[in-house]
Amino acid sequence: MTALLRLRLAGFLRTGRALAPLLAGLVALGVLYGGGRAQPGEAYGVSAVVLFPVLAWQTKVLLDVEPDVQRRLAQALVGVRRERLAGLLAAGVAGLGTVAVALVFPWLVGGVAGPEGPGDRSVPVGIAVGLWAHLLAVPAAVALGALASRASTGSAGYGVAVLALGGVGTVALGLSGSVAPWLAPPVMATARAAADGLAAPTVGLLTAWAVAWSAAAATAYLWRRRHRP
Repeated sequence: MTALLRLRLAGFLRTGRALAPLLAGLVALGVLYGGGRAQPGEAYGVSAVVLFPVLAWQTKVLLDVEPDVQRRLAQALVGVRRERLAGLLAAGVAGLGTVAVALVFPWLVGGVAGPEGPGDRSVPVGIAVGLWAHLLAVPAAVALGALASRASTGSAGYGVAVLALGGVGTVALGLSGSVAPWLAPPVMATARAAADGLAAPTVGLLTAWAVAWSAAAATAYLWRRRHRP
């Protein structure tokens, strides 16, 4: 399975398919940080929201790079479960790489500021909060991108629809006062918490929410794959 994971990542990188999501993410982050400097926690919280659809798209692109025949051969060689798990893990590794870029980028363009008042977080704490916010977004984005992949939907058009609906729905359902916020991953809620301040119960609740949503979406993806080899 490790060899299959490396093969998928190599195919994703060598074909140049990784450039489009990366450039889109950098453009979005450039627009975000071009609006002025902010405290790290607040800036990174919004960054996780902006990157969520990019990470989901990146996952879809990575999973769609592999030809259908090659995917079936991989299932025969390593087993169905390992083949599917290798795809999700490869997408997760690629997502972590994008997150690493997103964490460094604002410092290069002067988009973040150190503490300016007595109530502001220190820079290390702000970075830790930002890392937490991005790490919550990655599994949910990977699960959404997997649901939108060709292996899950069987059609490029359906895949784009799933991706667009998931991205827009995450923002719409995550707004304050939403009637059903639990239907979406807590990307928006995490951004608000990162900006307003965090308490241990809030961190635990948002983390559990993100894990549960990601697990449910990943289960839906695996169920779909049972009906599409």
